Amino acid sequence: MEDLLIWVDEKDRETGYGEKLLTHREERLHRAFSVFIYDRGSGKMLLHRRADGKYHSGGLWTNACCSHPRKGEQTEAAVLRRLDEELGMKEVRRSSLQELGSFQYYKKYESCAEHEIDHVFFLPVEEAPALSPDPEEIRDICWIRMDDLRQWLSDRPQDFTAWFSRALDLVQRHMQE
Repeated sequence: MEDLLIWVDEKDRETGYGEKLLTHREERLHRAFSVFIYDRGSGKMLLHRRADGKYHSGGLWTNACCSHPRKGEQTEAAVLRRLDEELGMKEVRRSSLQELGSFQYYKKYESCAEHEIDHVFFLPVEEAPALSPDPEEIRDICWIRMDDLRQWLSDRPQDFTAWFSRALDLVQRHMQE
């Protein structure tokens, strides 16, 4: 499978494909996803701190996993692939994964931009899974209670990625239902 991102229009319809860095440098609207893992047993959400060497947002905290589907790949399949690649989660039950919705956002960086339609997925687990984070992607992980997370986000929004707050809003609405 080619490692090309999926360019989309405002309605998330495919319009073309492009290499990852080129897509971000040209500020093309493309499809992405964010995954939130919630441990029901402890009442904690998994966060990860992006590796310092990432081409944008290095060292910032965000949801458990975030990436892009590739050309010809369904978004849910990409989620399962990246959970394995980034966190070492090989056996995720597809039936447990819930897509909560999507939103569009734009964030300019020094040499590129994030211009994405971000599909938000929620994965509840009964206990924290064994993880093996990829150090090229992830500097650190933490499990945090929702109240503590909301307080941290309120006090220090600069600690988090540009998409995190909007994606978390979808998760919180889902958890309140």
